[in-house]
Amino acid sequence: MKTERPQVKQDRAVRTRRAILEAAAVVFEEHGYDAAKLSDIVNIAKVTKGALYFHFESKERLAQAVIDAQNDSQPQLPPQQYRAQDFVDIGMVFSHRLRHEVLIRASTRLTLEYGNRRLDRASPYEAWIDLHVAVLEEAQRRGELLPNVDPVVPSRLIVGAYAGLNTMSYTLGLDLDAQVAELYTHVMPNVVVPAVAIRLDTAPGRGARVLYGPRGAHECRHQCEGGVPPQEPAPQGVRASA
Repeated sequence: MKTERPQVKQDRAVRTRRAILEAAAVVFEEHGYDAAKLSDIVNIAKVTKGALYFHFESKERLAQAVIDAQNDSQPQLPPQQYRAQDFVDIGMVFSHRLRHEVLIRASTRLTLEYGNRRLDRASPYEAWIDLHVAVLEEAQRRGELLPNVDPVVPSRLIVGAYAGLNTMSYTLGLDLDAQVAELYTHVMPNVVVPAVAIRLDTAPGRGARVLYGPRGAHECRHQCEGGVPPQEPAPQGVRASA
């Protein structure tokens, strides 16, 4: 009998886990935590319940893995001339991913839901705030911030406002990307020095532009539903609005 190589088994296990996670995202996004059924998840993933429980011992653990995907699956963004632009890009890229990646949408829904209290909904907020603070602290060292700006304050403000805008945009049928662009447009002049503020790209579509480049961002409007990006290298910096 032919023995399966360890690497082949490991690769298959990784694919199975990913299939379960993505199927769970579809179900959690549509139904929320309480109404989600594991039977629907295994049907979409085309796996057995035994395979699901091998990777995730409970519905709660599976939901937590979806929540954690907010921070576990962050793309590596190209560095910009100003760290303040990197600060903006974190949110603009996330706005783009919310539109195109079901795993991110499901993660966000679970984070905002008030249901199972055993789920750790605080960690995504804490991780986002820590990331924003680190970027602004570097911007401060470079002289990009206005005097007396505490990096923690705008970081918490942006993360908290983002969560609220996401809920409001969904409820009212607004374009989240446009709302987030307005948020940065109004906040950043009160955080960074004028010479930096006038050079920041906070226009809608910034997330796609920084991920795929100007041409790739245009193609993405037609091609990247479901999180499939156009084949375009990421730019080193884009200052003009689309």
